[in-house]
Amino acid sequence: MECSYEPDFLEAGSGHRVILVHSSVAGARQWRALMDNLSDRFHLVAINLFGYGKTKPWPEGATQSLEDQARLVEALVPADGSRVSIVGHSFGGSVAMKAAALLKGRMHRLVLIEPNPFYLLHLHGREEAYQEAVTLRDLIKAGADATTWSRAAEYFVNYWTGAGSWEVMPEDRRAKFIQALRPNFHEWDSVMNEQVPLSEWARDLPKETTVISAADTVRSIDEIVSLMRKHIPDWTFEQTDHGGHMAALTHPDLMNPIIENALNPN
Repeated sequence: MECSYEPDFLEAGSGHRVILVHSSVAGARQWRALMDNLSDRFHLVAINLFGYGKTKPWPEGATQSLEDQARLVEALVPADGSRVSIVGHSFGGSVAMKAAALLKGRMHRLVLIEPNPFYLLHLHGREEAYQEAVTLRDLIKAGADATTWSRAAEYFVNYWTGAGSWEVMPEDRRAKFIQALRPNFHEWDSVMNEQVPLSEWARDLPKETTVISAADTVRSIDEIVSLMRKHIPDWTFEQTDHGGHMAALTHPDLMNPIIENALNPN
């Protein structure tokens, strides 16, 4: 399939380039607070993945891979041979992993915030946690009309941000959220169909990789991070005591100092 990798992005600052990769249903603007905080030290480039901002939607009927999304990130790497760092949240964390593996020698530091390569759960027999992801995927993949999309959005919001979150969301925000959820239909192919084992991630990703999670995150993410801790102990693991899976957006006061330290340790 022909696919041009011409991503839309936001940028700020100057210096060492740090590419920021957003979560599902968010877009580049999720990084505004971090960009405000770090633009005096880094050249921050916040990408919009397929279907977000002005980056073209993923073609209907085509199967998406992590490499497809990672090629968008690769397109933002400077041509002068200098190294880059990448920060990714949730789905953006999975994309960041693949991009870092493609770039290898061009990588400086990698920061993964609650990454969601769900296929690892299946590879390692974490079937109950994997089924949480399967249930969510199946609801999204069933989104053929307004009713099923609304039901999928309700489950999605309540799973990632806590029971009752959808019910208190204003109607206008619900409508916008349902529309923003559409790219997630294809993103599930990327995180469920990948086959790279943790041993290869350990080989191909920089040792200067930091994984950030919240103590109160959902089970599927908690078990992914647990597998990473077990199989790649050379990485750095940081945890907040609260904030949940969406802390990168909802609690930047907690997350941003950890991200900053991971990018520029003392």
